[in-house]
Amino acid sequence: MINKKDIDSATSTTSTTSQPHSSSLASTNTQPTLKRIAHESGVSVTTISRVLTGQASRYRISKKTETAVRKLAKELDFVPNQLARGLRLKKTLTIGLVIPDISNPFFAGIAQQATLGTRKHGYSVILCDSQDSTELEIQSLGLLQSRNVEGVVLCPVGQSTDHLAEYVGGRLPIVLVDRFYPELPLPYVSSDNVSGAKQATELLIENGHRRIACLQGLRHTSPNEFRVRGYKEALTKHHIPVDETLIVGDSFTEQSGYIETKLLLKTQPDVKAILSLCNLNALGAIRALAEEKRNVPEDISIVSFDDPPYSAYLATPMTTVAQSYSEMGEVAVKLLFDQIQSSRGQTKGGILLPTTLIKRKSVKRLESPSN
Repeated sequence: MINKKDIDSATSTTSTTSQPHSSSLASTNTQPTLKRIAHESGVSVTTISRVLTGQASRYRISKKTETAVRKLAKELDFVPNQLARGLRLKKTLTIGLVIPDISNPFFAGIAQQATLGTRKHGYSVILCDSQDSTELEIQSLGLLQSRNVEGVVLCPVGQSTDHLAEYVGGRLPIVLVDRFYPELPLPYVSSDNVSGAKQATELLIENGHRRIACLQGLRHTSPNEFRVRGYKEALTKHHIPVDETLIVGDSFTEQSGYIETKLLLKTQPDVKAILSLCNLNALGAIRALAEEKRNVPEDISIVSFDDPPYSAYLATPMTTVAQSYSEMGEVAVKLLFDQIQSSRGQTKGGILLPTTLIKRKSVKRLESPSN
């Protein structure tokens, strides 16, 4: 038998004294239970449960104990019954995660970090992709409620608040990520988009650019509106008139960036710099520039929001405004579980995380500021 002393002194090699018991139990037809594993190991049922639901570090259970418990559970072919555990605790032990585009590296990064954070609490995640459709977002929230999830991390489409008003007050714990609504009192975590866009625009201005196009994303969403605000504030600060014809686009997609850049090159030939409000818009712009035989930065400078790994490895490494999607996902999960595990009610207000301007080689200094 593995007693508690054995557990605390366990190494990466399984104790041979456990073999008779494991073979004896494995030969029975009864599915091993937490109690039987606890009996074999000499460790409490609570400790066994915490280890097997991924909460060992949270409860400061030693690595040696965790390793020994997992080895014994594996020998006995034990699989935790999450449904039974949920029924016992009167919980489903699941949360919902809704994002607008799983193919976008930014949202994929948020989803990954939110999933990792959720797992630390012993919960599972049901992931929904709303495809930037408010209708699909509403359907996703309805689906998640039908599954009795205990909370939702939502990256909303961001154009309508009507369907979210019912969640104000804590009917279902919910945290908004990236896109949020200043007029809707739901907890949120996002980036300081105004400051990030302002910094990026000022970098172009400092390098002599005056005619700066803005490739925007989905209109009437908070990230887009705040980034456009930052762009305009930088121009105004440096006494450069805001030309609304240079603010183009209508979605956070590669196709939008591609089409609008093609049009800009034909209708605004004096533009020598582009601020892209997301990484996918920037990819579309780069494709259009390549087709039109325009080089970055010799012919056109470009700065983009978001800093996916490929930004540093493009033919011309791209200057970017980096957002901490990992911190966004982590903070969102913390805010959500604060609500799930607390009786204080819904968290008020939101958190804006700082952005980082990463300078690479996609911005050219102009000899004359006339452009």
